[in-house]
Amino acid sequence: MPQSQTENRKFVLAERPQGEPNDNTLRLETAPVPTPRKGQMLLRNEFLSLDPYMRGRMSDAPSYAAPVEIGDVMVGGTVAQVVSSDVPGFEADDWVVAFGGWQDYALSDGTGVINMGKSPENPSWALGVLGMPGLTAWAGLTQIGQPKEGETLVVAGASGPVGATVGQIGKILGLRVVGIAGGSEKCAHVVDTLGFDACIDYKANGFPEALKNAVPDGIDIYYENVGGAVFDAVMPLLNTSARIPVCGLISQYNAISLPDGPDRLNLLLGTILKKRMTVRGFIVFDDFGHLYPEFAKQVGGWVADGRIRYREEVISGLEQAPAAFVGLLRGEAFGKRVVKLSD
Repeated sequence: MPQSQTENRKFVLAERPQGEPNDNTLRLETAPVPTPRKGQMLLRNEFLSLDPYMRGRMSDAPSYAAPVEIGDVMVGGTVAQVVSSDVPGFEADDWVVAFGGWQDYALSDGTGVINMGKSPENPSWALGVLGMPGLTAWAGLTQIGQPKEGETLVVAGASGPVGATVGQIGKILGLRVVGIAGGSEKCAHVVDTLGFDACIDYKANGFPEALKNAVPDGIDIYYENVGGAVFDAVMPLLNTSARIPVCGLISQYNAISLPDGPDRLNLLLGTILKKRMTVRGFIVFDDFGHLYPEFAKQVGGWVADGRIRYREEVISGLEQAPAAFVGLLRGEAFGKRVVKLSD
């Protein structure tokens, strides 16, 4: 169904998933296009960002942000165009970055909305390398990783929008960079296109030994966004004073119980103690949002001059968003995954 000028398609949370989201998790509804009130603007969403954090918002377990309520529109970052505006600083046809959710149209009073003007180049990139994933990569590496030239950086999820950016920034800053990705095609992209020094396929037999061979001097910075078996292979290779920025654990987002096997918490805590490591989780806009102007200037310049390359997967049609999101959680995405809502 194409985007309409009179109807608003929207995906609402129908039930909380147990494990992986399924066909019953989200429900597609239609309603009239909302009418803005005084002090509001009407936004037509053009691109919807798909991000792993959305799985957490489907759950009502305690977290850093409130869950989506049953019957409410699923949350998500969007790039939109202003249809009409009664908000100072915004006018019709402006392109904006907003938090419009999984729907065609949204109302906003301008809070948290970034105006990109009338004709931004590559507007959807504001949801990726020049937006939240890019800021997550830059801030986690520079502020928590505290990189020093000549150190070894290992990046999980290396072909994704965060990991790919982390590794390329690492190379710019003079690090030896080893990526971890799923499959030979992704690893080839990470090395041949993104310029990492090496990439290890975590799906291949002998992954832990291959990773060990790729980091003969150990690991000084491990950028964590996967967890699970990948971290199990990384942990014994961490150097004294290693730093671990933690922005996500995508391998665990659909888990409904703790993994089988022995309790390894004491092993982890003992390793942190003996090696005097720094492990810090972060929520990017809460912790580092004030650094966005510095990020935008520095990373925007690196993108403009070609030192950072960016891969984007564009899925056409709002109806495809649920399946594309499940594929993202399964590790099927190759680059930043966005949904194009308009025709």
